[in-house]
Amino acid sequence: MDGTIVDSTTVVETLWRRFSVEHGVDPEELLAWSHGRRTPDIVSRFLPAAHDVDAVVAELEAREMAFVDGIVEIRGAATLLTASPVPWAVVTSAPRDLAVRRMVAAGLPVPEVLVAAEDVEHGKPHPDGYLRAAELLGSPPADCVAFEDAEPGVRAALEAGARVVVVGSVAGEVTRGLDRVVDLRDVRLLPR
Repeated sequence: MDGTIVDSTTVVETLWRRFSVEHGVDPEELLAWSHGRRTPDIVSRFLPAAHDVDAVVAELEAREMAFVDGIVEIRGAATLLTASPVPWAVVTSAPRDLAVRRMVAAGLPVPEVLVAAEDVEHGKPHPDGYLRAAELLGSPPADCVAFEDAEPGVRAALEAGARVVVVGSVAGEVTRGLDRVVDLRDVRLLPR
């Protein structure tokens, strides 16, 4: 969702930089690793010892819920999703309430199938979310196309067996040879 259909980069980076200052964490290291991952996974990796991870995660998620100014659609997302002739899902590392809040703030429809952070045991880069979404859509993963903007999501979708289209500029070994779009303005979904 974030970075694929919703542009929340400014909001997310502002909140994680604030967290970094509060907890003495290198913000550049955190931001380089965190994109596309669940908040509990990020906090567990970077939070100095002797902190209550659950309490810190709850506080961060409350901040995120309150901070929607500047959240917009990735160009073309609303048109693509509202006109889609095929079933679609969102697989996100965000909690369900936050995902819905951001999609609504960006003017996007909320899908019937939304696999959020709390719906899977393992977040991205594990394939659990994509496997669950394919199951709920009633399609084999190999018949699904995943749009992803971050390495953990690309890895998760590939491991699930989906075809992956990279949205934006993320590049690396895992994205080599994959289809790529700058945004969603020229993407069309067609039934098989």
